Amino acid sequence: MKTAASFAASVVALALAACSVRPAPPPEPEGPPIDPAASAATVRNFRLGEFSAVSLLDGTVSVPNDNKVFGVGRTPAEVAAVLAEAGLPTDRLELSVQPLLVQTADRVLLFDAGASANMGPTAGKLPASLATAGIAPATITDIFISHSHGDHIGGLVDAAGALAYPNATIHISAAEWDFLKGMTPEKAAAAAGIGNHAALIAAITPKIATFAPDAEIVPGAVKAVDIKGHTPGHSGYLITSSKTSLLFLGDTAHHFVISVRRPDWTIAFDGDAPTAQASRKALLTRSAASGQLIYAYHFPFPGVGKVTGSEGAYSWAAR
Repeated sequence: MKTAASFAASVVALALAACSVRPAPPPEPEGPPIDPAASAATVRNFRLGEFSAVSLLDGTVSVPNDNKVFGVGRTPAEVAAVLAEAGLPTDRLELSVQPLLVQTADRVLLFDAGASANMGPTAGKLPASLATAGIAPATITDIFISHSHGDHIGGLVDAAGALAYPNATIHISAAEWDFLKGMTPEKAAAAAGIGNHAALIAAITPKIATFAPDAEIVPGAVKAVDIKGHTPGHSGYLITSSKTSLLFLGDTAHHFVISVRRPDWTIAFDGDAPTAQASRKALLTRSAASGQLIYAYHFPFPGVGKVTGSEGAYSWAAR
C-alpha cells in the first residue's frame, strides 16, 4: 500500500456538460464518426444513434516509466519495448481524463465528473470544456459514476464544496457507494486521491441513487456493466440508441497501448489486481469479437474507438 505522500505524487502524475449540443452528421452504420467540424481542443461532438454525444477533456497527465503505476513488477525496459513498438516515447506514458456527455430526447447525461482539484494543475478543466460545448451545469439531469477515485468524482463538487451539478441525480453502484462512504479521510487521500472527502460525502448524499450490478438504469438507454477488480463496485456503462451502442469503460483500462497489448500487467491503482486483469482481458476479447464501440476515459482524446485483433495481439483503433 502506498503512503499518502507517494500516492499523491503518483496521482498527480496519473490523473489529471445543456443548452444544446452542436449538430453533427448522422452516424455510419457501424458506429458514430467523429465530426472534425464540430471540434475544439477540449470538446469533440459525435452522434450515438439518435443521441448527441460530447467528449469533454478534463486534463492530461504524464506518468514516468518507472513501474510505480504501470507494469508493476516488470522493468522500465519491458514497458519501453511495448511503447517503442507503438512508436511512442519510452520514458513516459501519456494519459487523458475525459468525461462523456450524452443528450437524449429528455435527459442530459454525464459519465464521470473529472478531477477538480484532486489531481494537480493539469486536470480540473471540465467546467471550461462544458462552457466551450455550450452546456450549462444546471441542465445536467443524471451523472453516472464508474467508481470513487478522485479523477472520476472530484468534479461533483466545486471549490467551496457545493454541488457542481445541483439538479442531477448521481448514479453509483451500491457496493461502490458503501466503499466511498466507508473511507476515512486518511484512506480517501491515500488510496483514492480525494482531498475533500467529508465535504464531498455531505454534498452528494441527498443526490445519490444506487443500483445493483448490471442494472438497467435508464430503460433502453443506459445499463450498468459490472467490471470487477479496480474497486469494489466499479461499473462500466452500456449506452444504447437505435442500433448503436457505446461502452463506457471507466478504469477497466488506462493506457491505450500498455493496457490493451499487455492486459495482464499490473497497474498500481487496481484494488484487486488479478481480478482486474482477468476482467480487462475478458472485456478486450468480447469487444474485439463483437466490434463494440468503446469510450475510454483515459485513452487519447476524444477516447472513442474499438479494440481490434485477437488474444495476445489486441490494438486500439481510435475513431
